[in-house]
Amino acid sequence: MSDFERYSSPLAERYASKAMLRLWSPQTRHGLWRRLWLALAEAERELGVAIPDEAIAQMRAHLDDIDFAAVAGYEKRFRHDVMAHVHAFGAVAPAAAPFIHLGATSAYVTDNADLILARRGLELLRGKIVEVLASLAAFAAEWRAEPTLGYTHLQAAQLTTVGKRATLWMQDLVLDLGDIEHRIATLPFRGVKGTTGTQASFLELFGGDHAKVRALDALVTRKLDFARSLPVTGQTYTRKLDAQILAPVAGVAASAAKFASDLRMLQAFGEIEEPFEKEQIGSSAMAYKRNPMRSERINSLARFVIELEASPNHTHSVQYFERTLDDSANRRLVIPESFLATDAILVLMGNVAGGLEVHPARIRRRIADELPFMATEELIVRAVRAGGNRQAAHEVIRRHSIAAARAVKDDGRANDMLERLAADSEFGVAIDDLRTALDPRRFIGRAPEQVDEFLAEVVGPLLAGPRHGAPEREELRV
Repeated sequence: MSDFERYSSPLAERYASKAMLRLWSPQTRHGLWRRLWLALAEAERELGVAIPDEAIAQMRAHLDDIDFAAVAGYEKRFRHDVMAHVHAFGAVAPAAAPFIHLGATSAYVTDNADLILARRGLELLRGKIVEVLASLAAFAAEWRAEPTLGYTHLQAAQLTTVGKRATLWMQDLVLDLGDIEHRIATLPFRGVKGTTGTQASFLELFGGDHAKVRALDALVTRKLDFARSLPVTGQTYTRKLDAQILAPVAGVAASAAKFASDLRMLQAFGEIEEPFEKEQIGSSAMAYKRNPMRSERINSLARFVIELEASPNHTHSVQYFERTLDDSANRRLVIPESFLATDAILVLMGNVAGGLEVHPARIRRRIADELPFMATEELIVRAVRAGGNRQAAHEVIRRHSIAAARAVKDDGRANDMLERLAADSEFGVAIDDLRTALDPRRFIGRAPEQVDEFLAEVVGPLLAGPRHGAPEREELRV
């Protein structure tokens, strides 16, 4: 079959970054298996098992030169992927062949490798989140004081600023970042636990020496750079860990989807638009269209990730006793694809956040259509100050605001409520005085200062710290 006759995941072909694709590749995964076998052999040797120097040297020399054709041949014979790799490794490290996988069960390599991959995946996501925060921070700072309509219930509400709204998107990502940091810092290793988690094979290997079995677990855990291993396991690590890992991953997807949904509506309003390239086509039929395709793709991928989050809990709930194998095929799909899709989401979000186009004139026009309705309390105060009655002023405003709103909605006219009030002798306030009441900057509260404080106190320290896992620059594909 040619490449064009075989299904290939869009996550690999169109969306995910090269770094995340490398992470979940067979080369990386099975290279980790060999490193785990090396660490086990080294630790067993340090604790007294007679493993020759040449065996260790040969294993170390062949960690990454994996003959996948040979592996496929072994797997066809044995119908067992781990044993296929054991034999392929032994073929290139013959002095080590009698010792590879000594005392271990398949979960020693599969589970421990999955935990390493998940931790590295979280680190890659962390790096991308920080880069998105940097772009949004620059955007928020630039537009910190630009008034814009706020919305509650998708109805125009008290004004905020363009920059302040960006801090809401950033706050979500900051919370996600904290969750990811916690998982990176606390994720345990499965360790060296044996067939059903009792370590019976290792106790036999060390002649009943419980202290050496415990030392072996701790030593291998340190060699793979984990602070601790799970104190007890069945054959596998508890699948609850998968649920804990994918929860913050799905959280990132949800935060990005909220950002993308807001932006799609803002683009529909004509206020802010995502990047649009010089020769980009928005519609095959409607040549004038500038569709928010990046934001729409974020929403599309986010739904996929959010739905996947439930799967690990379902899997965990049916892992009867020490384990069942109905987790295997599910995890091969769910875990990598959650990371790949969320990585793709952050690639898109970084592209969008770094190229947002703001249209202040459109924003101000939309404010002008709505602000007179929002300023009724201020207008009543001015009428009373001019000698009027509060209740009478309220009734005049009610009558004219309804008429002005009807003219805006039914006739497409500009909001002329101020002009109507100024022309009404019962209200008694001049038009110039009314207009000064409607300076949008009077209605944004502490929004600019909140932006400054959030950037200085929350985001600044995150950006000033070491950029762990700083992502490669990715060209947006398709």
